[in-house]
Amino acid sequence: MEFTNLVKIAGDEPAFETGLLLAGEVDPADVRRQLSRWTNAGRLYQLRRGLYALAPPFQKVKPHPFVIANFMVRGSYVSCQSVLAHYGLIPEYVPVITSVTAGRPARWETPLGNFEFRHLKINLLRGYRLIDVGEGQKAFVATAEKALLDLIHLQPEADSPAYLRELRLQNLERLNLNELRRLAVFSGKPKLQRAAEFVAELATAEVQEYETL
Repeated sequence: MEFTNLVKIAGDEPAFETGLLLAGEVDPADVRRQLSRWTNAGRLYQLRRGLYALAPPFQKVKPHPFVIANFMVRGSYVSCQSVLAHYGLIPEYVPVITSVTAGRPARWETPLGNFEFRHLKINLLRGYRLIDVGEGQKAFVATAEKALLDLIHLQPEADSPAYLRELRLQNLERLNLNELRRLAVFSGKPKLQRAAEFVAELATAEVQEYETL
């Protein structure tokens, strides 16, 4: 296969798996050798075993990190601090894209970003949606409410007022407090229910402070 043909096949994709190139009468070993050569030449990025992305200037669109995270582990969705920062609910820049999955925990450092995957039981994998992240790209991302609850669930003692204050939550008017409570109750986790009530108190205090300015 010529590299120009690969660009035609995968140029519109943020990432592609080896299987995309193995259709028809091709030698899988030869395809893998070519991918290795192109990676060594800086034309491709290998993100994990069997997953690649075109390197600049061959990318037609710069892949969004949330989209790449979805590719890294199928069936996952982006959550926790990554989503809270995305929605402006915490002030810090978050260098690692955190997702949740029913599979094993994992972590990768790639040319397109660093990605961490945390394990959740399958019954807790809800509260996410497919959103537009720009330039025609879409990714599965937790709602703001679910991202906060996922973080609290995964972090020991994260329902404590001290921890929740340390998050420096802001713009809490963007949270749907009824949805936050509903998801917390549905989880069956008292820890999440306690945290949801304290966040509601913080949101009320934030509104009252704003109104007095």
